[in-house]
Amino acid sequence: MKAVVMAGGEGSRLRPLTINRPKPMVPIVDRQVMAHIIELLKMHGITELVVTIQYLANAIQDQFGDGSGYGVQIEYSLEEQPLGTAGSVRHAAHLLQDEPFVVISGDALTDFNLTQVLDYHRAKSAKATVTLTRVPNPLEYGVIIIDERGAVRQFLEKPSWGEVFSDTVNTGIYIIEPDVFRYIEKGKPADWSKDVFPKMLRAGDALFGYIADGYWTDVGTIEEYMRANRDYLSGKVKLPRVGHQIFDEVWVDGDAEIAPDAQFHGPVYLGHGAKIKRGAIIYGPSVIRDYTIIDERATIDRSIVWRNSYIGERAELRGAIVLRQCNIKSRAVLFEGTVVGDQTIINAGAVIGANVKIWPSKEVDEGATISSSIIWGSQGRRVLFGRHGISGLVNIDLTPEFCARLGAAFGATLPLGTDVTINRDAHYTPRMLKRAMVAGLPSAGVHAIDLDSVPIPVARYITKLRGASGGVHVRLSPADGRVVDIKFFDSEGLDIDSTTERKVESVFFREDYRRVYLEEIGRIVRADRVEQLYSDAFVQALRPEARKLIARTINLVIDYASANAAAILPAILRRLEIVVVELNANIDDTRIFQTPEAFEEGMDKLSRITPVLSATMGVRLDSGGERISLIDNEGRRLPGMEALAALTALSMAVAGGGTVAVPVTAPRAFEEIAARYGGQIIRTRATLAALMRTAHANRDMLLLGDGTGNYIFPSFGPHADGLFATVKVLELLALRGVKLADVVRDLPRYHMSSARVPCRWEHKGKVMRILNQQYQDRRLEQVDGVKIDLGAEWVLILPDPDGPFFHIIAEGTSDDQARVLAEKYAGLVTGLQ
Repeated sequence: MKAVVMAGGEGSRLRPLTINRPKPMVPIVDRQVMAHIIELLKMHGITELVVTIQYLANAIQDQFGDGSGYGVQIEYSLEEQPLGTAGSVRHAAHLLQDEPFVVISGDALTDFNLTQVLDYHRAKSAKATVTLTRVPNPLEYGVIIIDERGAVRQFLEKPSWGEVFSDTVNTGIYIIEPDVFRYIEKGKPADWSKDVFPKMLRAGDALFGYIADGYWTDVGTIEEYMRANRDYLSGKVKLPRVGHQIFDEVWVDGDAEIAPDAQFHGPVYLGHGAKIKRGAIIYGPSVIRDYTIIDERATIDRSIVWRNSYIGERAELRGAIVLRQCNIKSRAVLFEGTVVGDQTIINAGAVIGANVKIWPSKEVDEGATISSSIIWGSQGRRVLFGRHGISGLVNIDLTPEFCARLGAAFGATLPLGTDVTINRDAHYTPRMLKRAMVAGLPSAGVHAIDLDSVPIPVARYITKLRGASGGVHVRLSPADGRVVDIKFFDSEGLDIDSTTERKVESVFFREDYRRVYLEEIGRIVRADRVEQLYSDAFVQALRPEARKLIARTINLVIDYASANAAAILPAILRRLEIVVVELNANIDDTRIFQTPEAFEEGMDKLSRITPVLSATMGVRLDSGGERISLIDNEGRRLPGMEALAALTALSMAVAGGGTVAVPVTAPRAFEEIAARYGGQIIRTRATLAALMRTAHANRDMLLLGDGTGNYIFPSFGPHADGLFATVKVLELLALRGVKLADVVRDLPRYHMSSARVPCRWEHKGKVMRILNQQYQDRRLEQVDGVKIDLGAEWVLILPDPDGPFFHIIAEGTSDDQARVLAEKYAGLVTGLQ
């Protein structure tokens, strides 16, 4: 049997370790990652290898040659361009015999018993067998569920926390029958999990999963690399070791020079020719590779030093990584998480702060204190995007220079010569950062279309209307006045998807910007007629028969929250002849952010004013113009879910049925409303982005809402738009001829309760797996999280995507019963940890 060792990985998340070498060539303790894989294959009698190579291919070929020095036979398959995990194996098909073969990654560390996997594959007569393992955090892997026979039932590539249904993940180790190649087109990129295995499942082929015992880790990040070295040193990885043990937990490969008074607190590995001088202290787990010198009274604590480096007298390394041919001079201090690239000099007395990354061939001045990474630029973040785009403290996390590079990175992912809209809220800090973004975009050859300061829904609409390739909105965070959010749109005005986010991150971290030549530099253009274009489309999207009715019967109290919606919506309301009382209608950047207390005070004021003026309703817009809070004609504030139920009933009553989308967290009262009017309810994931994508795919829907004040009326577009929603509610009330308070009173009653349960990140996957197993027969639609059917009641267990906790949402037959259910399942989640 042959094995295909996939060794084309670039390892961008491991930089600077992988700047001068491909990921499989990164050493773990006593040899390269790929050399560990070769040892594992030899242990199970597999000595004929086909190695797929692409990034820095010569480094692998020079190291391993024909394999004779490692006791194996190696043939190489070179890819001119990346072909994906399956495409690269298909490219090497001419080197494989007409028999099953093993596919294994050359950049993971494992001691799995491959013989057992092969025996299982044969016993099941499988076309393909996927080797599985259980991990604490499954977000970066392909999650897979198998049935009691071991057959693969379901899998999901790199899920969000809400989509996680197990902690059983794909390790990328497969046994493949050669006829599987019929699913892969030669020379075209293809991936096993995304492309090939789904085709096999649809075709009914025998696709099995084997849960392996033993050690496995994907050495994909600096943290995982440190952990892999630590685990190997501590004996968790059952692979042959190089060298010999000289005393307790200290291993040496060949000869090492050790001073008599040097101190070791294992486990420690010393490479051939290493020199440990007088008074040096080494605390394990630590690795000192070949020909490295640890000078007198230096301290090495839980650190890794690659070959041919020098650690000076009294220098200190604490949880650091030092790469090849580095010079760390006397009294220098490297703190936790520091990585020093190849051929770098840290001069005497310098202090390198925690988590600083220094790219190769740099020099740090004597006595300098370095607290931020030294790359080609200076930013060392590993992940950019969160739930609200890219967020950070102004002038600390998000600086002008950071945003200029971010603009260049986003522009580099878009076609040359296309347009990108750019916009901000009314606050002065987004103005500064927006101008830096504007500077970065043209450097990548895209044109910046400046919308100045308009609400987010307006920016989304204009992005699509102008045929732009994307858009950017910079806003003050509604949750924290010190934080700015940078939101990115695609050509439809929707939030960019996770694939695009990863592309932007990849360009940003690698600083692989597209720097165009003089005549290709993008232009900065101020957009014109933005308000007019939006207003015309706004009015056209309303029902013609309702316009006069609104003008005759409606008045409105509206709070603009001192934000930029006050520059657009008043003109539309005057155009529609709606009688309005306006609050906070002057744009004031000092009042854009409001504390929860200030928000509640504003809502109380709106509640008091609305019935006094006999207004149809009161509305408060959020600072971005996306979300609204409603007050009915009697002055009662409507909770978000109740308001969504009222608008659902109004929409279906006016339309005589229709479809409304609500989140999986919404009560069953929505189905009762739909049944009353002959309509239909669709459930979506509990995120605004999911609702907008659903709206984009289903333009004939009446309404979509998230239960927190975001409403989408697809007749105007697939975007959450608080400005349009305000007038649309007036239209629906006028067409129906009812008061909002009466609509609310006529809604079905429901009883909801919720709880939040702390859960460490590494336990989330396990909790989701056990819940899916225990409630497999009682699970409702798997849209987001785990929803358990309890007859007349239900419970939703939803992992939070940004924090270490779970949300428990319960609907009961009474308020007390809903509260009991939420508390019961909160206790269950706590116990499962």
